[in-house]
Amino acid sequence: MLSFLRRSYLNFSFMNPQYCCLSRNFSAALPPLLPVQLPSRMETHLWYVVPDEVKSAPLLSKYMELLPQSERDHVLGFRGDQLQKSALLARTLVRTTIARYQVDGHLDPRSLRFKRNIHGKPEVEWETKDGFCPPPLQFNISHTSSLVACGVTINSLIGIDVEEKRRRTKNNILAFAKRYFTAHEVEHLNAIPDSELQQQEFIKLWTLKEAYVKALGKGFSSSPFNTFTIRVNTAAQESF
Repeated sequence: MLSFLRRSYLNFSFMNPQYCCLSRNFSAALPPLLPVQLPSRMETHLWYVVPDEVKSAPLLSKYMELLPQSERDHVLGFRGDQLQKSALLARTLVRTTIARYQVDGHLDPRSLRFKRNIHGKPEVEWETKDGFCPPPLQFNISHTSSLVACGVTINSLIGIDVEEKRRRTKNNILAFAKRYFTAHEVEHLNAIPDSELQQQEFIKLWTLKEAYVKALGKGFSSSPFNTFTIRVNTAAQESF
């Protein structure tokens, strides 16, 4: 399940029609990056990759070459080939996506540098040059073993979260929700009689909350899940 929020932090996939969804088709070679225009102030670009569709070992090695040593070490620090592959594709997707926008007049994904704010949210560290005014580009990334997604906006905060749709919690859904969610959200979940639908709605609320916190960029300790509420509209409640 994918949730990404911006501006008023609504569920973007349902509430904001002005977005562009772009799949990266990773081929067996590294062709020149085709440039794209930056999103307008009212647009969000969503780029995604399905890891299972990237099967070429030589291609993955080429992607690794796009990364500086520190990022390579981070990728190799994950346990298991699947986790390493998802982490590699996530970092490759960010670099190649931002490079496509031709910011600062070049398309070399290797030249991009990143930093983290005081709460750990990644940002582009633009080179300071005479006459160069970096755009207010915002991006956010999330990945699982089955999907890697990157959202890009201009002059607008964005948060994105990806979770496995069939993910199961070890705890009782309502008991777990009471620990992390607000009273309104717990009441909403409690009103769903079907356990499968309740599980799906729990995952949806969780991804929306994670996306909201990531958009704020303040870290989970500064924005606990039980300090804000995701409101469910009446039509959605009646559907249960």
